[in-house]
Amino acid sequence: MSDVFTLRGPIKKERPALVERTVERKSIAGASLGTVKLEPAFFGITPNMAVMHQVVKAQLAAKRSGTQSTKTRKEVRGGGRKPFNQKGTGGARQGTIRAPHYPGGGIALGPKPRSYEQKTPKKMIRLALCSALSDRAEIERVALIDSFDAWTTPKTKSATALLETLGLEGKILIVLGRDDDNAIRSFRNLMNVKTINAGELNAYDVLDCDWLLFTDATLPTAKELA
Repeated sequence: MSDVFTLRGPIKKERPALVERTVERKSIAGASLGTVKLEPAFFGITPNMAVMHQVVKAQLAAKRSGTQSTKTRKEVRGGGRKPFNQKGTGGARQGTIRAPHYPGGGIALGPKPRSYEQKTPKKMIRLALCSALSDRAEIERVALIDSFDAWTTPKTKSATALLETLGLEGKILIVLGRDDDNAIRSFRNLMNVKTINAGELNAYDVLDCDWLLFTDATLPTAKELA
């Protein structure tokens, strides 16, 4: 009896359905302004842990200066003359006192200046960011206010009062626009708060904080998918 084989093409893995999530929109005074639907492409995907790990690791590696350096035996000063005769001493033959096994000698296989930068595809960086945003939205750690236009002068006291009104605790990442100068100056003296431009938002900073605070202008929307 002959066996029957059926040829099949590659089986595509179905992606999980996007989850629709909402966030309460508030004014800078703490008054409720209703709810806003978060863009599922940014806040409703299933987090890809492997991609987030790889992107964050690459981002931390890029921060390394890579300037550490040690001298080899040929770079250490001195030792050009043979220290003693080849024979007759009873000891092992030596050619220079700058060999690695001598005190003050060169370092064998020591570190040299190098770049730790890792190449990461743009699609992977975007997926890691969306995964991080979705993770924070899933545990309801995303906050939204209308704007910072009511702050005419920078005051740290106003920034502290806003965080207490919104109930934000721990490390907080505040996503600001280019025109939010008063907000940047108001939050910069707070130890547990980090401000970032909306165009520089990345997976590491999102995962490094407990809360995300957006404004209407900086909240990722469907327009950015085009």
